[in-house]
Amino acid sequence: MSDSWIRTTRFTDEDLALRMAKGDSGAFDTLVHRYEDELFGYLRRYTGNAALAEDVFQNTFLQVWTKGKLFEEGRSFRPWLYTIATNQAIDALRKQNRHTTLSLEESRNNGNGEGETGRLLEMLESSEADPSEASDWSEAQETVRHAVDRLPLNLREVLILAYYQGLKYREIAEILDVPVGTVKSRLHSALLKLQEHLPGFAPEKVAAGRL
Repeated sequence: MSDSWIRTTRFTDEDLALRMAKGDSGAFDTLVHRYEDELFGYLRRYTGNAALAEDVFQNTFLQVWTKGKLFEEGRSFRPWLYTIATNQAIDALRKQNRHTTLSLEESRNNGNGEGETGRLLEMLESSEADPSEASDWSEAQETVRHAVDRLPLNLREVLILAYYQGLKYREIAEILDVPVGTVKSRLHSALLKLQEHLPGFAPEKVAAGRL
């Protein structure tokens, strides 16, 4: 299969997954091509290690190929893929003794917490940066990334899936096998904890841009 065909195919992800389920390696190659940048970015943020993310990426698509015959018509491919990738990442972190289970603390709201959370949401969701504030923006990116890395895994994964990967609540719920309400609760807790880890941080002073 040529690269040009891979780039121009009009098959949906689901069409390709069903073809893959029948042993079509070209359809599998196309899915890898479509998701390689997006999924590697997710795994890099999730694991915090580029080399480990590469290993998990390879294992993920090995599982996609070997389990492809289990993909059912009517199912969405993207949440299915992220479920496999997330499980592979968790397994990899456990093997390296880097998967730490932390109990959730009750989030504190000091009265204006909702406003601070709202500004963080705007910062995480926005997509462009003002060149005149590039230096401040770069520094802020690093600050927030470190704060995200410090979150408990069950909060960090929801934050990454929602604000970095842009998945919907119901898709995240499917990936993590939890109720939608749990997704919303964890996301809210994650944002509040980011505020705890970022004393004096003022997102409104930073140029807009997705972290």
